[in-house]
Amino acid sequence: MTIQLYHCNQARSMRPLWALEEMGLEYELHALQFPPRVFHKDYKEINPLGTVPCMIDGEVKMTESAGICQYLAEVYGPTPLGVTRDESDYASYLNWLHRSDATLTFPQTLVLRYSMLEPEERRIPQVVEDYRAWFLGRLRSVESGLEGRDYLCVERFTMADIAVGYALLLASNIGLADEFTPNIKAYFARLEGRPAYQRALKL
Repeated sequence: MTIQLYHCNQARSMRPLWALEEMGLEYELHALQFPPRVFHKDYKEINPLGTVPCMIDGEVKMTESAGICQYLAEVYGPTPLGVTRDESDYASYLNWLHRSDATLTFPQTLVLRYSMLEPEERRIPQVVEDYRAWFLGRLRSVESGLEGRDYLCVERFTMADIAVGYALLLASNIGLADEFTPNIKAYFARLEGRPAYQRALKL
């Protein structure tokens, strides 16, 4: 049975879409208008949260973008995109997968909501500034993680880079890329140059 992926352009579902493209796996893409819970009321029958991504693989249904990337690497591997328990950076790899969303994407969603998505009268500049500063503070961990490296783990491109790369894409989309250090800018340029990234970005 073909993997099903529900996706909104440049939303968190970019992570598993990019991973699917990198791995060359067969999948069926369901492109939705953002936010799907507003424009596609019937989507809640598929994912009661009303969020993207939602991936269905036979009996498996998953809604967490970094978790789906880990699943794809482990279930459809072996693949160099995954890091195994016998590799030195395994713990770091898992940490980056979780940090990518909980620490790097989360504060940006508040910046996005209260600077762009809410009606003018509901926008809150203090929230925008506070969570912008939160994100930029946490971004220092990426700078540290890249010290002396092209990628975050095991000297190669992995799912960790896909997961963190999406956080950098979101930052770029909401006007925070000017705050990137030269090292992070170079890293993001390497990610953007990947053919699978470019294909996923257009879908």
